[in-house]
Amino acid sequence: MYFEISRKELLNPLKTVASVVEQKQTIPILSNILIRVEKDKLHLIGTDSEVEVSCAIPLEESLDASNVGETTVPGRKFLDIIRNLDEKNTIQLRLSEDGNRVEVKSGKSRFTLSTLSADDYPSSQSLDDEITFNLSQRSLKDLIAQTSYAMAQNDARYYLNGMCVHLMEEKFVMVSTDGHRLALAEKSFDLQDHEPRQVIVPRKAIIELMRMLENSDDEVEISIDESHIQFKISDSLTITSKLIDGKFPDYYSVIPFQANKIATADVGRLKTALSQASILSNEKYRGIKLVLAKNRLTVTSSNPDQEEAEVECEVDYDDDDLEIGFNVNYLQDVLSVVTTKEIELRFSDSNSSCLLMQKDIDSVKFVVMPMRL
Repeated sequence: MYFEISRKELLNPLKTVASVVEQKQTIPILSNILIRVEKDKLHLIGTDSEVEVSCAIPLEESLDASNVGETTVPGRKFLDIIRNLDEKNTIQLRLSEDGNRVEVKSGKSRFTLSTLSADDYPSSQSLDDEITFNLSQRSLKDLIAQTSYAMAQNDARYYLNGMCVHLMEEKFVMVSTDGHRLALAEKSFDLQDHEPRQVIVPRKAIIELMRMLENSDDEVEISIDESHIQFKISDSLTITSKLIDGKFPDYYSVIPFQANKIATADVGRLKTALSQASILSNEKYRGIKLVLAKNRLTVTSSNPDQEEAEVECEVDYDDDDLEIGFNVNYLQDVLSVVTTKEIELRFSDSNSSCLLMQKDIDSVKFVVMPMRL
């Protein structure tokens, strides 16, 4: 097996593939990247057995049969080698006759890496009886950007450690929650002849997918079967993930649609008020209190050292006075992903969840549970 390629063409696809490979693995081959050389194409595949990323790179010159083949090399070491080579030089990679080593040459530099047999590498999953549909990269990226922050991480409720993808007859919905806050974004969608379906995509797959998507109108082909989801971002880049086997909570029942006390705030001013008040909040619990009165929001905080902060912020509000506590981080996370200049905070009472919505946008909803102070 042998091929030549420029560093520029190899480095970015290699970074993308290596991002899913865990350096410390109980199964040694999962620390490796699969390299497959075909007549006119180089394939790189990385996996942690749950999430797989595959890149295809066209080769400038067609190879004869003696040069094709496949092997696996240590992912992190291979990436570090390529990253540190002179970008002007061509890279040559050759597999030894016994298949136990590869030699990487570039300019006056030469490296020898140990290999593991490609036969033992986890095979790519082909999806069966899948639903297939398309979304633009821009639309998918926006949906993920506005919801991914609320995914749980290492929660015992394993079904929260990912994002719910819900295909409905007329809507494509993405939802995440960690039990303390919830984020939902939806897009009009024609399911055509398919049955509605709800699946949970693991956190790692969502994060990796977000990195790969661009603000482009190019379409992503999405395929879902009973146990996997696949995002074909282009002819050269695909990410495939196992689904989380579990039932996502009934997220619609969590959204306080009945909340009728509405305060409209400038996003920039509210960010500043929360940031200032958070300085003297309890470092562990991060609690702040919102005090609403006519056209005025006061944000207060205190800590065990008897230190206090009080910050006023103008809002559009004309309802009963209200006091309610929150974890300030949860509110700041919402404000970090909104795209409008104004945001509506909708309340029922001092003990109920707050519904936050961007001004004049109904397709995105944020919910934050209150906190007792």
